Amino acid sequence: MNAALTALLLTAPSAGPLAVAAGYALTGLAARGTPPAVPGARQEETRRPQLVGKSVAAPSRETASVTDNSGEADDSAPGETVVARGARGRHPADWAGLTSPAVILTCGALLAADVGGGGGSVPAYSGLLRADALTVWMLLVVGAVAFLACAASPSYLAGERAAGQATYRTVWRYHSLVHAFLAAMCLAVVTANLGVLWVAIEATTIVTAFLVGHRRTRTSVEAAWKYVVICSAGIALAFLGTVLIYYAARQAGIAEAWALDWPTLLARADRLDPAVTRLGITLVVLGYGAKAGLIPLHAWLPDAHSQAPAPVSALMSGVLLSVAFAAILRYRVIADAALGVDFTRVLLAGIALLTLALAAGLLLAQRDYKRMLAYSSMEHMSLIALAAAVGSPLALSAGLLHIAGHGLAKATAFCASGQILLLRGTSKIGGVRGLLAQSPWLGALFGLSVVALLGFPPFSLFASELAIARAGFAAGPGLGWATATALLLVLIAFATLATRTARMLLGPGDPTGESPSALWPLALGLAACAVLGIAAGPLGDLLAQAAAVLERQ
Repeated sequence: MNAALTALLLTAPSAGPLAVAAGYALTGLAARGTPPAVPGARQEETRRPQLVGKSVAAPSRETASVTDNSGEADDSAPGETVVARGARGRHPADWAGLTSPAVILTCGALLAADVGGGGGSVPAYSGLLRADALTVWMLLVVGAVAFLACAASPSYLAGERAAGQATYRTVWRYHSLVHAFLAAMCLAVVTANLGVLWVAIEATTIVTAFLVGHRRTRTSVEAAWKYVVICSAGIALAFLGTVLIYYAARQAGIAEAWALDWPTLLARADRLDPAVTRLGITLVVLGYGAKAGLIPLHAWLPDAHSQAPAPVSALMSGVLLSVAFAAILRYRVIADAALGVDFTRVLLAGIALLTLALAAGLLLAQRDYKRMLAYSSMEHMSLIALAAAVGSPLALSAGLLHIAGHGLAKATAFCASGQILLLRGTSKIGGVRGLLAQSPWLGALFGLSVVALLGFPPFSLFASELAIARAGFAAGPGLGWATATALLLVLIAFATLATRTARMLLGPGDPTGESPSALWPLALGLAACAVLGIAAGPLGDLLAQAAAVLERQ
């Protein structure tokens, strides 16, 4: 592959979503005078749809003739659900959002062919951007989860417009921010410079803060501020850690231009000062661990995930956490080469077990299904951290497979939770009963997504969790006990998730209309997760190569 094409493939995953974000922003500004979807939508979106058993109350005579975002009259039928009504009110431009994930997936597939063909890694712009097997794997995960979230967004936003919870302007702002978010995550994945990596992850904090506060209710704004404060503290720690690694690199004689270049640092890790490197790695793990939902800076996660729009929660849980942890994995290889394997093994295993214990305990007392899914994300990130602590080829492959499977399953679960919220008007588990009877397809897809998260076959999480357990027990007595403790905590989380979900799905109810356009992304996500669990196909070789990138030197 020639240099120009390589540069294009490494630039497009960030440039493409940025262009789409700019297009949405310009379109929104050009149509700034368009009235909101519903006159009452400016009331800080504090009103939820009225729960009347099977459907949301029909609009009053005064609002029945208001034009929607596409300029067409709202001809909602009496008793029609928000979900069904919203499915008919989607704006055609909503589907332009699928351009970004398509670009990301295409670039990932083409880079996979080049990296898998024996190239090892391909650089661009004097090494500022670089693709290896790990880069390609993360690009494919980001693209796949982004496709599900962007495909689910039109129905979700249409439902919010129909319920009077979104205006024309907030919808365009939502699209612009989502694609800027994708651009920042892709930049974090493709860069080889640890300073640019920090900038990209900080950019995700800034963009997603506005998405968490999308509804502008008191609780959503509080969650956004909590997210900003805690993650900013984490990012500050990561910045200090990055500065210390830079200092150690300069003291080791590495030129200023290459002092934060990951391949250069890895090649000369044995020259780094151990004391400075140890402190820097600790700060980096704690800092980026905040964005990955790990102890001690985890408290933002349940609030942000429960208040953000469902597709945004899907992106944050499905890939933002994993992108932040991929940064930790890069630093972990440097630390193992400079300090030996025991330092990161103890650090990551301790954080994994503490986070898993907290998540399991909080799940026991959880009464909100979106927060339940958020604590489940902490559980799964703990398992990935445990796999990184083990560090064997089997454990690393299982951890990366777990990243993909969790992203697909959690994106499906969060997008389904958004449809449940529109249908029932509450995020409380006690307020949702008989979901299978009322909305069979939605209930089945939500239930299957939880089944996937619980690690049942044929979904890929079954294979990845089994492999993590095998690798942990094979790594020696210390990690064997850690693995056994983790499995016990996972069993507690398993029982809690299964019980809470069963309460939501079972019970009597009258069937209501369902929108196929709102459900096909969920079915696609589950199908992809199942296929990945049965036969990885060509992704199997890529997975092995990505694990090899992370093997201890």
